[in-house]
Amino acid sequence: MAATPAPPQAPPKPTWDPRRPQPPFPWLRPTIRIRLTLLYGGMFLIAGILLLSIIYLLAAQALNPGSDLPFKVVAGSKVTSTICKLPDQASPDEFNNAMNECVNQQRQDALDNLLSRSLLALLGLAIIAFAFGYAMAGRVLSPLGRITRTARAVAGSDLSRRIELDGPDDELKELADTFDDMLERLQRAFTAQQRFVGNASHELRTPLAINRTLLEVHLSDPNAPVELQQLGKTLLATNERSEQLVEGLLLLARSDNQIVERKPVDLAEVAEQAIDQVHAEAEAKGVAIRGEQKPAVVQGNGVLLERIALNLVQNAVRYNVPEGGWVEVTTDVQHGQPVLVVSNTGPVVPAYEIDNLFEPFRRLRTERTGSDKGVGLGLSIARSVARAHGGHISAQPRDGGGLVMRVTLPV
Repeated sequence: MAATPAPPQAPPKPTWDPRRPQPPFPWLRPTIRIRLTLLYGGMFLIAGILLLSIIYLLAAQALNPGSDLPFKVVAGSKVTSTICKLPDQASPDEFNNAMNECVNQQRQDALDNLLSRSLLALLGLAIIAFAFGYAMAGRVLSPLGRITRTARAVAGSDLSRRIELDGPDDELKELADTFDDMLERLQRAFTAQQRFVGNASHELRTPLAINRTLLEVHLSDPNAPVELQQLGKTLLATNERSEQLVEGLLLLARSDNQIVERKPVDLAEVAEQAIDQVHAEAEAKGVAIRGEQKPAVVQGNGVLLERIALNLVQNAVRYNVPEGGWVEVTTDVQHGQPVLVVSNTGPVVPAYEIDNLFEPFRRLRTERTGSDKGVGLGLSIARSVARAHGGHISAQPRDGGGLVMRVTLPV
């Protein structure tokens, strides 16, 4: 009888703890709450001490025990005063009442003087407290400004920036370190993606180029049968469409993730280049291209911006009316932002279908899926490139058919 195998043992526990090590006395950690509590509590205590000291000095000055009496006894029972109004000849009760009124008036004057000076002291201390509090708050919150500036730099496609915050081990330093770790992982991910795009570009283009060369060589043979030539042309068209699809996918990946190298680019020049490339196709389809290209300089990548204009103009020419169609291409600066507008005649486009036009491989209807009209990535690439430049692209149906495509980019 065979021995029963022993049950598998549990894997050993790790000897290290992946969690963040806890300090021996976490309640002694100089957190932001404790620091702000100590800061503003100390400021309140100092301000209170100063205010009490000032009030005490003012009261001591107003009620100085060494000050002269408001009256003076002269010549026996006669009393004179330069401050109080005392009767020359009066009964003892009248004289006592006059002295009481004089003393009460002096006390009231001292209290009024104390109140006015205390208010002035309070106003001065309030101004000093607000100024000191503003300076201290700016000093305490300065790491947040540093984090914000780094985040803006990263949003501008600079993943190499790091915060590297120094100082006490509080919440702000923990936030900065976490943000730096996230940036490190993002940079590694984008670097790996760019490396993959480069490798995929080479691996996908090479067999397609070989197939195209072999097909062109066979088609150049005059003795080849007609059926073989027809098959070769069909395969060559299919291979060309595959090349367009690969180029579109690679460009879409690069425009979504690549760090855009920004240089001054004139949209007018970009639009003119796109019109020149589509001019022959427009003449063959009987579509007139018109419009005025005014200077509109942006900071961006000229090759990618030219791809936006080329895709929009190509779509406007290809998806047009059979006869009497036109495409209008204009560039201008509107409200301080460069704008590229491409309008065209064409079939009626429902407003609820506009968003679908920008999705990869999504088209409006069957007439937009012909093999001679691209691979369905033109508007997706245009939107991706516009977003990479910090701009946006929108589409609106024209009255009578066609679309108005508007690309707005930052200066």
